[in-house]
Amino acid sequence: MLTIERAVLDEIIAHARADAPIEACGYLAEHDGIVTRAIRLTNVDASAEHFSLDPKEQFSAVRQLRVEGLRLRAVYHSHPASPARPSQEDIRLALDPSTSYVIISLEDPGPTVKSFIIRKGATSEEEIEIATAKREQV
Repeated sequence: MLTIERAVLDEIIAHARADAPIEACGYLAEHDGIVTRAIRLTNVDASAEHFSLDPKEQFSAVRQLRVEGLRLRAVYHSHPASPARPSQEDIRLALDPSTSYVIISLEDPGPTVKSFIIRKGATSEEEIEIATAKREQV
């Protein structure tokens, strides 16, 4: 299960909308099992169909997380015009089995946010729980 603060969820949805029609991307970091921080990264491909992270930004973000006592929990990206499910490219490039992969779909006005565990080419959807005073599920 991926537990995420409502403000962080709202932030990544806003990022997806702001970067559309290209795919937005970034990291989600957790403290004590709850995602408390989103880090926007640059989609160096500037594409509506795929993304690549800037390696310098990646290393800088990971260093900053360590300084802040946070742990990298997930990679997020948006699908501006397709469903919230991993593409074949997403699956092929998911190399870290300890990382969740969050996809924000803007295909419907909703939007839809889903999290996936991807291991050795197999995907399984992961439940998302929103951390609030009273926890809710999406």
